[in-house]
Amino acid sequence: MSEETIKYQTRGTCAREITVVVEDDVIKQTSFLGGCNGNLKGISSLLSGMKITDAIKRLKGITCGDKNTSCPDQLALCLEQYITQKSKAIVG
Repeated sequence: MSEETIKYQTRGTCAREITVVVEDDVIKQTSFLGGCNGNLKGISSLLSGMKITDAIKRLKGITCGDKNTSCPDQLALCLEQYITQKSKAIVG
């Protein structure tokens, strides 16, 4: 199908923005603006080729220190928002 780029402004994390490239409900590429560079590059590498729903299951609810969220959790929220918007567009 077609490749889509998602941009998401994070809340409550060191990373300020997440960019995700998806195609056919599979993550092709992920990048973070800010945050822990090495860790986020590792997460991005591990997610490449993963189905969006699998990534959400693995990442949602992860916390960082005493925060109630994390960069991986924010990525899961980003992907959930994308799925919700996509399904509304199909129904609408």
